[in-house]
Amino acid sequence: MISPSAFLNRYPREAIFFLIASFINSSGSAFMWPLTTLYVHTILQRSMTEAGFVLMIQSLAGIFGQFIGGSLFHRLGAKRLIVGALIIQGLIQFSIPFVQSWPVYLILMMGLGFTFNLSFPAIQAFIGFRWKEQRRELFNIVYVGNNLGMAIGTALAGVIATLSFQLTFWFNSTSTLLFALFFFLFMKNISHQELVGEQQEEQQKQHEKNNFTLLLRYQLYLFMALGAAFIFFSNTVWNTGVAPYITEQGMPLSSYSWLWTINGIIIFAGQPITSWIKRLVNQSLSAQLVVSTIAYAVGFGCMLVYHGSYYAFVVGMVITTFGEMLISPTIPTFISEKTGENAPFYLGVVGAITTGGRLLGPLAMGFMYDNGGIHPTLLLATFVSAASVLLCLLHAYFHREQRTEVAKY
Repeated sequence: MISPSAFLNRYPREAIFFLIASFINSSGSAFMWPLTTLYVHTILQRSMTEAGFVLMIQSLAGIFGQFIGGSLFHRLGAKRLIVGALIIQGLIQFSIPFVQSWPVYLILMMGLGFTFNLSFPAIQAFIGFRWKEQRRELFNIVYVGNNLGMAIGTALAGVIATLSFQLTFWFNSTSTLLFALFFFLFMKNISHQELVGEQQEEQQKQHEKNNFTLLLRYQLYLFMALGAAFIFFSNTVWNTGVAPYITEQGMPLSSYSWLWTINGIIIFAGQPITSWIKRLVNQSLSAQLVVSTIAYAVGFGCMLVYHGSYYAFVVGMVITTFGEMLISPTIPTFISEKTGENAPFYLGVVGAITTGGRLLGPLAMGFMYDNGGIHPTLLLATFVSAASVLLCLLHAYFHREQRTEVAKY
């Protein structure tokens, strides 16, 4: 285990500041997103299908946000795109508790999904461009730090939500606006040319009018993105299946919140295990994706068989968390390493496809739960996760066959 002093000396000081800011923002975000379904179901008195519909339209807006954010990175510049999106996002989060109208609430949630995803590929591209030599490590550290922040925030959110759901939105808004302020000050003296490099900016101008050609290189991104989309689809079972099931079994909200606390603990404490897995597959990013999808299928399968016990959800969370630890930092790393100046565009495209899983998942899971309970919901999650294994195996096949060609994309 690396000591704190060695960690601080290993990375640029500005990278450390970014990691801290990202951690604070993720902690604030955790006050809202895991409880959205429960807020709609318990406070707004809507069905689980309607709660799933909220998450669906939020993801639908996110698809456009991801694609547009990746396409606008070089045109608007990283600073204007990230700061502007974060400010609008924070203002929407602040206003949600004041809204009683269901149609207006839906519009705000669509705006929230769009603005959050508008900045997401830009922030990922920023990491890849700014710290090229250490981006593989930093993508993983950002992921670990963000999830640790989410674990802490979610544990507090469960407690605060029992007092006031409104406070969870306001904490979220505050952290988002502070993150926007950080980027405004952090990038004050960093020009877009300095960030991406003058040569890469000139190359990007040649590619801006040829996005369709980039999309045709489907071996590079499509099967990986579809596999991840299937995982995101299955993962919505936590909010749209497990959460209401636990509360209907008479367990307190804290029982659900603790599952996400376990998630954060495993992400932090389980790094030596994931490092061992990465060495076992020779640091192959494609192989890491395959192992990840297998972990998800096994985890949800365990929950399906033993869902009568709360401990089945604990075990399922532990297993699927290892899958998450392998897939989440791997996707932006793969895109950043293989696509060069086109990384923002591909990050947006892959993000849009994977967000499709979040689009369809809540509605499908909500419908399954309303009509059959937890068993068919978990059955669907297990089946779709197993299908993602095949997609990632196909991605690994194409990557192996075209290893020398991918570098020029």
